Amino acid sequence: MRHAGVTFCIDFDLLEHRLEVTTNDGRRETLALTDGLSVAQLDTRLHAMLATLGIDVTIREQPFGVPMTTPFPEDREHAAYDAAAVHRFWRALDWVDDVFHDFSGRFAGKQSPVHLFWHSFDLAVTRFSGRPAPPIEGADSVTREAYSHEAISFGFWAGDHNVPHASFYSYTAPEPPGLRDRRLRPGQAMWKELPTGSLALLPYDIVRAAPDPRATLLDFLESAYLAGADAAGWDVDGLAHST
Repeated sequence: MRHAGVTFCIDFDLLEHRLEVTTNDGRRETLALTDGLSVAQLDTRLHAMLATLGIDVTIREQPFGVPMTTPFPEDREHAAYDAAAVHRFWRALDWVDDVFHDFSGRFAGKQSPVHLFWHSFDLAVTRFSGRPAPPIEGADSVTREAYSHEAISFGFWAGDHNVPHASFYSYTAPEPPGLRDRRLRPGQAMWKELPTGSLALLPYDIVRAAPDPRATLLDFLESAYLAGADAAGWDVDGLAHST
């Protein structure tokens, strides 16, 4: 990011458990992430750090895509921080990131980088067919842009009220007819119907306990991709990297 002639970045260090703001001229401000630090306190201290560096910027301080609705400066309810759990989650993300990059290298079409969504903390990568998708009626501007073209997305996240356990997932948008009739691998993978559409799911614990976790996850990703791509009529051969 850049503000007032200064390039800067804001990072969460999940090894040392701190928030860091670093500028291109070598200045740095840090904040320890500790249990008991509320969202409101974090927000206040982050702005103080930015002000010290002369780069206090406007931040959209409102939750997006999560059940909470309290603006960050007012949220004193959420103040838990389990450093050990955070570190375990980071280790899982680090491993999954490597497998997702391997999977990405098999696709010759346009696709997103492997990235962490800032609202739900799912690590994801999305492939595109190259064809425009029908507009989604009543969608917000973020959703309209995200689904302007046919996509098959893959991800890993810690779960929510619909899926109460860490899982790998995939969905095809727009969803083609007969998607849930397609077979997924391995055998423990399943289709789940949600209000937003069909989700291919494979629990994280299945992958973790597999004799070859990497091969198991790649098998799931490939099967979910072929399920969506075949059902939607993508040019599977033309979008594949030759080996």
